Amino acid sequence: MVRVALRTGLRWKLSAAIALVGALVAIALSLVVHNAARASMLENSRDVQIERLNFTQKIFESTNQLQFGARIDDPALPKPLRDEVAGGERATYLQDTGETVPEVWAASPLGNGRVLSMHDRFPDRFAVLDDLDRALVIGSTAVVVGGCALGVLVGGRLSKRLRTAAAAVGRLADGDTSVRIRDEVGGRVRDETDDLAWAVDAMSDALQQRIEAERRVTADIAHELRTPVTGLLTAAELLPPGRPSELVRDRAQAMRTLVEDVLEVARLDGYAERAELQDVALGEFVTRRVRSLNPDIGIDVVRDAEVTTDPRRLERILGNLIANAARHGKPPIEVTVEGRVLRVRDHGTGFPEALLREGPSRFRTGSSDRSGRGHGLGLTIAAGQARVLGARLTFRNADELTDGSTGAVSVLWLPENAPTSTGSFPVIQLPDR
Repeated sequence: MVRVALRTGLRWKLSAAIALVGALVAIALSLVVHNAARASMLENSRDVQIERLNFTQKIFESTNQLQFGARIDDPALPKPLRDEVAGGERATYLQDTGETVPEVWAASPLGNGRVLSMHDRFPDRFAVLDDLDRALVIGSTAVVVGGCALGVLVGGRLSKRLRTAAAAVGRLADGDTSVRIRDEVGGRVRDETDDLAWAVDAMSDALQQRIEAERRVTADIAHELRTPVTGLLTAAELLPPGRPSELVRDRAQAMRTLVEDVLEVARLDGYAERAELQDVALGEFVTRRVRSLNPDIGIDVVRDAEVTTDPRRLERILGNLIANAARHGKPPIEVTVEGRVLRVRDHGTGFPEALLREGPSRFRTGSSDRSGRGHGLGLTIAAGQARVLGARLTFRNADELTDGSTGAVSVLWLPENAPTSTGSFPVIQLPDR
C-alpha cells in the first residue's frame, strides 16, 4: 500500500490552529452568553408576570374586575402550576416548547378554592435575544477570520525565516563555507529560529575545523612521504635487473603515485585550485587523448562542440574515468561525445549502490567486492577536478544487457560558461536522458 504524504506550509498549519482555537473559544463564549441572556430574560419575564398578577389581584379584590386577560379557574392552567398554587402560594410556570416564544404563567390562590391566573408571551424581549445571537455569530466569524489573518502573518514570517535558513544550509552543504545561517535569518525579534541558526553555525564551524585539520594532516603526511618515496624509487632503479628488482620498482612507483594522488586530493579539498582556460574542440581533444591511452577503446563523437576549459584537468578527468572503467569494469569501454556531454561506459557489473547514493569517496574503490586494484582516489580526483572546471560529474548504471551485465556510466557535463574565479560552478540544468 502506497502512503501519500501531504505537504503543507507552516503558515497554513498555524493559521488553521489559531482559527480552530478561535472558533472553539467563540462557540463556547457564544453558548455561555446566549444561555445566560436567555435565563435572565426568562427570570425577568417571571418577575414581570408576578407583578402584573399582584396588580390584577388588587384591582379584582377592590372592583371585582379582571385586567390584562386574567382568568379565574382557567381550564388551560398547567397541572404543575395548579398543584403549586393548591398549597396556598403564588407561583409561576414557564411553558417552553422550543419552537415558539415561551409562554409565562402566573397564578395566585383566591378564597373558596378559586385560582386567579394569567399568561402571556414576551416576543419583544426574545427578539432582543435573536439580535444578540446574530451579533454573536458576526463576532465569532470576525474572531475566526482575524485569527486566520494573524496566523498567516505570523506563520508567514516564521516560514520565511525557516525557508531562508534551509536555503542557506543548502549553500553550505554545496561547499560555500562563508555562509552563516544566523546572518541570513537575523532580525529584530529573536526566537527559536535564531537559536537553531546559531547551533547550525557552531556545528558547521566545528566540522570545517575538523575537516581542515584532517586535510592538513593528510597533506603534511603526503608531502613528507614524497621525498623518501622519490629516494626509494631512485634507489630501486639502481638495483640489478631481475624479478625482485622489478617488484621493488613496481611497488615504489605505486607508492609514489599514491602519494601524488593524496596531495592532489588535499589541494582540491582546499578549494585553492584554479582553471587555466583554453578553447578546445571537445570531440578532437577526446579522440586524441583516448587514442594515446588505449587504441582499443571505442570513440563515438555524436556532436562536436567547442568548450572553454582547462585541457590538463579535462585530460586528468578523462584518464581517471577510463582507468576506473578498465580496472573495475569489463570491456568493451566506450567513450561518447555529445555536445558538451562526455560519457565513459564499460560493460561490467556497474557501480556499487553506496557510490551511486553517496558519490565517490577516497579509499573506497569502484569494485563492489573491494577485490579490485586501486585506492578509490581516481573518482574522487575526477569529481574534484570537475568542480574546478565548473562541470558536473554524475554516475549511474546502464540498463541490463543480454549477458546479465549492466555497465557503469560516468557522465561529465561541461558548463556553457567558464568557471568563476572562486572555483565554484554555476547551476547546470541536466537534460532528461
